[in-house]
Amino acid sequence: MQNDFSKDLLPERDEPAQSSGQPGDATLSARLAMKTQLPKRFYAEATVEERDGGYHLLLDGRPARTPGRNPLALPTRAAGEALAEEWRAQVGTIDPGRMPLTRITNSAIDGVAGQMEAVIEEIVKYAASDLVCYRAGDPERLVAAQDAAWAPVLAFARENWGARFLLSEGIVFVEQPPEAIEAIRNRVARETSPFRVAALHVMTTLTGSALIALAAADGGLGGAESWAAAHVDEIVQESIWGEDAEATRRRALREADYQAALRLFALTPQH
Repeated sequence: MQNDFSKDLLPERDEPAQSSGQPGDATLSARLAMKTQLPKRFYAEATVEERDGGYHLLLDGRPARTPGRNPLALPTRAAGEALAEEWRAQVGTIDPGRMPLTRITNSAIDGVAGQMEAVIEEIVKYAASDLVCYRAGDPERLVAAQDAAWAPVLAFARENWGARFLLSEGIVFVEQPPEAIEAIRNRVARETSPFRVAALHVMTTLTGSALIALAAADGGLGGAESWAAAHVDEIVQESIWGEDAEATRRRALREADYQAALRLFALTPQH
């Protein structure tokens, strides 16, 4: 068995966001799978062992490592078991494109842990031009769908974080009140776990909305509900013109990454 299997099986992507250590867009992993021949599964068992204050992934009893050569470990047994299950699910070959928990965990350990403030600030930037603040003027069906999906997000932000956001019609930029942005910064800055920050970053980039990601993380929206809220425009268009099979497939892949990030957030409580 390879000693340095993580470098070969889960190499770091060459996109700018990933090379900087940030989680980046998790859906880019699909490109990685196409660029390289998928390696064969070389282990029989994936298990979890508690050691040094963490829950380590073991492959045939040997500790797994991240691309940065750090132990591949999570802070709770539930999270560790979820990671191990992802490795157990690989059949024949190992497909990083279908291992979102592993990718996010690698990013958290190798990148986010060393630059928490920068990643937090990246999440906050999304709130300054958040998806839910930009509304369509027509058609009426889309206007109504956006309000139904996004008004609860804005209400949750007001009630839970004291953040009041302004709305704009179309793509005309609206500058948000500094107090609203600071309220979101204060909320994200409460996170002390790199795993939770990495998960929030992935959720934010996949939805285009820090407010949707945070509302889902704090229990204001369910996983399926929050994902649908982020894609209300596409869903309405499909109800009018019909689905595009390829677009639906791509969205399903992104949703799998989003749901994995939300699950990781829930399974890794604060320090």
